[in-house]
Amino acid sequence: MDQSQITILSILAATVVLFMWGRWRHDMVASAALLACIFTGLVSADAAFDGLGHPAVITVACVLVLSKGLQSSGAVDVLARTFLPAQSGPVVSIVALTGLGAVLSAFMNNVGALALLMPIALQMARRQQLPPGKILMPLAFGTILGGMTTLIGTPPNLIVSGFRQASSGDGFSMFDYTPVGLAVALAGIVFIALIGWRLVPGRKQAGMEGFESGAYITEARVPEGSKAEGLTLRELETALTDADAQILGLVRNSVRVMPPSPRRRTRAGDILMLEAEAEALSQALSSLGLKLEEDLATKEADKEKESKKEKSQEDNGTREAVIGADSKKEKKDGKDKGESDSSDEIVLMELVILPSSELLGRTARGIQLRTRFGVNLLAVSRQGQRSFKRLRALAFRAGDLLLMQGSPELIAEFASSTGCVPLAERELRIPDKKKALVAGGIMAASVMVAALGWLPAAVAFASGVLASMVLRTVPPRSVYNAVDWPVVVLLAALIPVADVMETTGTASLVAAWLLDGVAQGSALVALALILVVTMTLSDVMNNAATAAVMCPIALGAASQLGVNADPFLMAVAIGGSCAFLTPIGHQNNTLILGPGGFRFGDYWRMGLPLELLVVAISLPMLLWVWPL
Repeated sequence: MDQSQITILSILAATVVLFMWGRWRHDMVASAALLACIFTGLVSADAAFDGLGHPAVITVACVLVLSKGLQSSGAVDVLARTFLPAQSGPVVSIVALTGLGAVLSAFMNNVGALALLMPIALQMARRQQLPPGKILMPLAFGTILGGMTTLIGTPPNLIVSGFRQASSGDGFSMFDYTPVGLAVALAGIVFIALIGWRLVPGRKQAGMEGFESGAYITEARVPEGSKAEGLTLRELETALTDADAQILGLVRNSVRVMPPSPRRRTRAGDILMLEAEAEALSQALSSLGLKLEEDLATKEADKEKESKKEKSQEDNGTREAVIGADSKKEKKDGKDKGESDSSDEIVLMELVILPSSELLGRTARGIQLRTRFGVNLLAVSRQGQRSFKRLRALAFRAGDLLLMQGSPELIAEFASSTGCVPLAERELRIPDKKKALVAGGIMAASVMVAALGWLPAAVAFASGVLASMVLRTVPPRSVYNAVDWPVVVLLAALIPVADVMETTGTASLVAAWLLDGVAQGSALVALALILVVTMTLSDVMNNAATAAVMCPIALGAASQLGVNADPFLMAVAIGGSCAFLTPIGHQNNTLILGPGGFRFGDYWRMGLPLELLVVAISLPMLLWVWPL
């Protein structure tokens, strides 16, 4: 083993550890790995950013934009209304929902497919009188399974095709993945519908309109003259027993007391940090005359704003004239986002934060939530964890549930612009039927052109993006917002790093070690080993990163054995799409963590037998479709 091999293995080991640690975002870790290769001389500075122009990276970005067109046009709503049964038992409902999710994810972004179908899944759970998790986990796994059936279904497939292109001069075509991927997906969906959903833990929790959202952490102020004023915290907790709420902390004069003494008496103006279910929250507040802190803060801010306005008008000696003018202007032009009047419809709505949301790591105070969006954050639910930070100072994470207050339009605008999914019940409607047909036609045409080989996949889908912009199924101003840039940067950074594995001979070295030490020279055992190792890595790190690391090793193993490399690359593609054991292996698993009320260890109950089924189905299919 020479110095370059030791260096790249050290960099890769550190990269995998950082991926598993999860403290830094995946694109940050990948960028650090690329820079480490540049600084150590393994990658030349001139070639460092060639990955940005790689066909796989371009195709991923374009598919994300086309997926946005399908989402915003309402094309998916058409499919859902057409193919999902209105009245049926849980087995038929789960088959239909997961099947639709799999079909959608074969041609669009997996996270987008899940996000679109989540509200439908929640309605289905209520109709079937099932905990939401028993519908959400099958849907999440179904969308992951569907992604392995086509070239564009998931980034690992594009990466695998890119490595085949580099090694043999010809990448995989659009439907080369279908025979094995479809067999695995069908078997997986049948298992999920008949057996799997029954293995999902059912979390019995109250929630808003029957939705299981878990316990919320919220803040309530003790008003002067309320029932709560002067009571000890022990007496308050006794009074809150019926509402199934508990006091986590107390804020007095901007000083937090964690945990407060049960003998401490409350005063007017104290802020209580409460943990309660969404449905029980109103009962907990009304029973003691408590007021939501965010609601009061909004009213006080508006009152202070009005007071300053009046003072300024008095100072200018034109108070009555200005008020009259303002009144006319308000009637004509409406009002600011931060203001409201009694005629506005104010609703409570639950949102879940997507893994790609711009809210990640930020706080309500940091994004100036009320000022910018005109909505209030009333509570946060973070399943399995409890935070004692002030609500406005709590850093958001993927899968957090937010209880928002405001007009439906402003909440919808906030959700759309920040990357959240509304979970309240909604009507299935088509915003623009013509655009839905056009968006579907553009996607179908792009897939057909790529599948028939008339144009390379990257060019075919880039043409589709241009058509979407011209026909405005995706407004030009929204195109760049539709791209999941962390994924693009991750791919672009890891492609040169993976190339180093081949150019330094490290991939062949690792493959030889696996073959001699474990497979004992057996091609079949080596194929199974590549599949299982890839599946294991994908459960703890990003699937695109897993494919980029494993492809050189798969090619090296095939070369050492002197056999066809295609089944080994396909094993990487299948294994990279099988992250079913943890909530961190795939973004879809993270997305359902909060709404399903799941804990970290809940996923393996259905995920482990599903992964064993994948191995049992995929190995003979690989050998049949792609002989050694």
